[in-house]
Amino acid sequence: MTLRPVKHSLTLRGHRTSVSLEPEFWAAFRTEADAMGKAINELAAEIDESRGDIGLASAIRVWLLTRYQSRAGRDG
Repeated sequence: MTLRPVKHSLTLRGHRTSVSLEPEFWAAFRTEADAMGKAINELAAEIDESRGDIGLASAIRVWLLTRYQSRAGRDG
């Protein structure tokens, strides 16, 4: 069950920002960051650098989707 987005503060290269994601996305984001050996702030900063004109929350969702699709393609 998807709940309403939850706002969390992140620090990206010394600057605080807030990002609102659904709890499932926060859980997936933390899982992927842990698997990569990175803090979520570090991973968010990397995504932020390459996000273009979309918002950070959307960029994180798209990054997660792309990662899972890539994994499914390898496994499927």
